Amino acid sequence: MAQPGTEVIHWITSTPRFVLPLDGLKVPKSLVRVAKQVPFDLRVDTAFDRVIRSCAEDRGEENPNWISPRMIRAYELLHKKGFAHSIEAFKGGVLVGGLYGVSIGGAFFGESMFSRRELGGSNSSKLCLLELVRVLRVRGFTLLDSQEANDHMQQFGGIELPLEEYVARLQIAVKRPNAWSVSLPESVP
Repeated sequence: MAQPGTEVIHWITSTPRFVLPLDGLKVPKSLVRVAKQVPFDLRVDTAFDRVIRSCAEDRGEENPNWISPRMIRAYELLHKKGFAHSIEAFKGGVLVGGLYGVSIGGAFFGESMFSRRELGGSNSSKLCLLELVRVLRVRGFTLLDSQEANDHMQQFGGIELPLEEYVARLQIAVKRPNAWSVSLPESVP
């Protein structure tokens, strides 16, 4: 994470580590209803640079910006090399929400998400998360890392893992072949 207002980057490791289940994600009933309305055009890796820049916008004291220009450049390089990915929500051709993260083997590390309610993007980041989980499951991922628990992510049934258990799961996941490169079927139930 970047120190706000500087290019100083700190390596932060959360313990316990918060992960989201790929096989038992809890989806609030209200979000299921929203998803059935298909309010957004969800896409994968079509606007990575716009997603990360939107995630990097300052959101005030309660959620300060931790993504510096230097970090953006690093993530964009990771994206070009096939390691960083985004899920985007468009409404009427306008980007209204999204998320991005890093993929290594069968592990995906969620980094940040955003939504633009003022542009009709309410729930867009949440629906991007559901799409991410779908994509990860289809591609055979085994770990979805969300770093630290927070109220927003806990609603999806995430769990905190002791460091030893997290490291054991991580070691197995990263040894898998590059799961992101697995092609998605045209139609997935």
